[in-house]
Amino acid sequence: MKVGDIVRYLNAVGGGKVTKIDDKIAYVEEPDGFETPVLIRECVVVDPDGGIVPKKKFGSNEPSKYEAPAVAKPQPSPQVSENNVPVVETADGDVLNVVLGYEPGEAKHLNTTTFDAYLVNDSNYYLYVVYATRGDSREWTSRFSGIVEPNIQVHLEELRHEDLPERERVTVQYVAFKSDKAFRLKNPAAVEFRLDATKFYKTHCFHDNMYFDNPVIAYDIVKNDVPQRQMVIDSGELERAMREKKAADKARRPVVKHQPEQQHKKGEIIEVDLHIDELLDSTSGLSNSEMLDVQLREFRRVMDENANRHGQKIVFIHGKGEGVLRKAVLDELKRKYKNCEAQDASFREYGFGATLVTVH
Repeated sequence: MKVGDIVRYLNAVGGGKVTKIDDKIAYVEEPDGFETPVLIRECVVVDPDGGIVPKKKFGSNEPSKYEAPAVAKPQPSPQVSENNVPVVETADGDVLNVVLGYEPGEAKHLNTTTFDAYLVNDSNYYLYVVYATRGDSREWTSRFSGIVEPNIQVHLEELRHEDLPERERVTVQYVAFKSDKAFRLKNPAAVEFRLDATKFYKTHCFHDNMYFDNPVIAYDIVKNDVPQRQMVIDSGELERAMREKKAADKARRPVVKHQPEQQHKKGEIIEVDLHIDELLDSTSGLSNSEMLDVQLREFRRVMDENANRHGQKIVFIHGKGEGVLRKAVLDELKRKYKNCEAQDASFREYGFGATLVTVH
């Protein structure tokens, strides 16, 4: 197999054109434009019409138009990395733990130093990793892509303070696999989080970490096989949503029928009906809490108008119901109108559905 060959996957649907070969891994560009790393032994070279390329006839010196697909020889355990360094598996390495760390070049000069980003693969799996960032725009920039070997720490990039605005959002995407041996499948994942640039100026934000010799700002990407998906709050989207809600509230306001102001004689009892049907023309689309707010606003309006009328008696008709409005009225009196006294209104006139308030 060579660069430029058209291949088909043996154990999956699809295929494409080989763009790069790295030891035992072929990078295949599929029809949709995506490049997929695949073990060479999992591919077969095909001719342009889709048929499998025939092998040379035994004993024939006639050159074939096509080369037969390379057959990878089985490798004994332990596995061998790209650099021909044996991969030594650890006892608990079949559980993924991946950490992203930012280490300062000079910890005593945080205002001027550069920072190195490292990815730690604490597992027995190879990881195909894409490390990408973005700033205010919605377009991502890939800073690193490639295979990270088992139990290895790799350098992703060096960055300066002026680079931090372009790294407001960080994502790490990965696919885990083992080379030339059976393994338990791990689901591919993408972990995204917000990188707080202000931390890079503060010494106390850099902490000791088991994977680093010096203090770092570290983020768990995968912890005990679980991707750490931190919630990302987009301030721009949040502000836009709040503006939209404010505009919607302004456009949609319940019609409140305020009681016409009357000149009450001193000693005359004021009667205020807080039933929602007396206050609103329609309750369509309103929740219980919104209707309660309307009733309490009317209650406060009447109380504020009569706050200085000592001896004034006001009957608030709230109905018996479940007692929610009555309790809310009494709570308001205790909290805001401490110079007022409340008691049940005349049972003969109102039953259990009204409260008499006296202003002192």
